[in-house]
Amino acid sequence: MKRLTLLISVLVLLLSSCGLFRNAPTPAPTETSLPATATELPVTPTSAPTPLPTATAELVDYGPSGFPPNINPLTGLPVSDPAVLDRRPLAIKIQLFPRDGRPPFGLSLADVVFDYYQNNGMTRLHAIFYGNDYEQVGPIRSARLFDGELIEMYKSIFAFGSADKRILRKLLNANYANRLIFEGALNCPPMCRIDPNGGNYLVANTKEMGPYIETRGEKDERQNLDGMKFQHATPAGGTPAVKIFTRFSISAYVRWDYDQSSGKYLRFQDTQEDGGQGEAYAPLLDRVTNAQISADNVVILVLPHKFEYKSGNSEIIDIEMKDSGIAYAFRDGYAYEVRWVRSADDTLFTLQFADGTPYPYKPGVTYYVIMGTSSTLDKKDGGIWRFVWAMP
Repeated sequence: MKRLTLLISVLVLLLSSCGLFRNAPTPAPTETSLPATATELPVTPTSAPTPLPTATAELVDYGPSGFPPNINPLTGLPVSDPAVLDRRPLAIKIQLFPRDGRPPFGLSLADVVFDYYQNNGMTRLHAIFYGNDYEQVGPIRSARLFDGELIEMYKSIFAFGSADKRILRKLLNANYANRLIFEGALNCPPMCRIDPNGGNYLVANTKEMGPYIETRGEKDERQNLDGMKFQHATPAGGTPAVKIFTRFSISAYVRWDYDQSSGKYLRFQDTQEDGGQGEAYAPLLDRVTNAQISADNVVILVLPHKFEYKSGNSEIIDIEMKDSGIAYAFRDGYAYEVRWVRSADDTLFTLQFADGTPYPYKPGVTYYVIMGTSSTLDKKDGGIWRFVWAMP
């Protein structure tokens, strides 16, 4: 019966996903359409931030291995009930476009978030929940090939809305197929539709995701999530970084502002198409908490991109994360040039300094932004960092 249920869901999804890219928007222009400078943007502190206080006796650092049972290995912080960590991480694919679907539900409760290019000028978020739960996380949208890499690394349960049939075939043939949750007639809960103000959003209940995969015979138990080293004290040798811009297209661009009072980077999201008139931003909020999305760590990962398939407006992009590569880590108002290292498919990648020592994350939430190897970086005075995504 379980196999019949899964087969019905797959057939429904395949029928609905065949035209996934048929009506995609016109691909974004190349970076030549960017304004020559960023001076028109509302910046500009010119002095370096004041380093945060060093760790005291009350602050304990953890990682990259040997985490106590009550310490979340994805944040380096204690949880009130260690039993909440006796499960797999819960990954949910959250949309950013169309803009009228913002703000997202429950995003501020995620521990780790990956922000990367999907296709045709648009980005989405792969949000990983572990230490927190929420009943309605979303809006949920379709999967891409890189989601499979993240499922392997984090040994997670993955909730998504649909997928192109070629992507779905690859996901369903993987060893994590029983940990996939996608929209179907027989899986509410954990994944249901809600209709606030006519929105018709697909959302997931994180507490229901583990029990759901157990009905398929998949164990939902604590996994080895070693890999992240945490340190409260600001590392030495950083370069000032008070604003981080990441631009993917005329539609999708983000600004992170360092907030001295909280010690976090605050996220500002695009509000209009920028075909030359300039970028415009507004705080990205969480519809549940009404708090602005923030991160203790922002990390730019530079990874190879290639077209798995491209014909007209239809495109499937494959992002590869093998061996090692360049990364830029931001915390406490400073930037550090490091390397990411992935030693095996089923382990978390690590960040390392040039001498091979682990880079220390600030305890808390981490956002990873994926840039291609053809992308560009422009550093300006006053701690302004601007990354512009590009395909080879």
